[in-house]
Amino acid sequence: MGMDEALDLRGLKCPLPALLAKKKLTQLPPGTVLTVWCDDPMGVVDIPHMCHGEGHAVESVASRDGFSEFVLRVKPVA
Repeated sequence: MGMDEALDLRGLKCPLPALLAKKKLTQLPPGTVLTVWCDDPMGVVDIPHMCHGEGHAVESVASRDGFSEFVLRVKPVA
């Protein structure tokens, strides 16, 4: 598709990672995949929670070396 995006939120603390991921998701076309990197321990709770509340899909959550990687998909047009 060629529309994949990445957002590096390492070094930011709650609630900034979830808020900035939400902002980025609202700026992207429906169906776009957004990969987010976050090292805030609360990110593994906050980011999926925000996505479910906003209707975005959480494709995967993976633990990397000192941070989490979230693969998110922008919700389709309602």
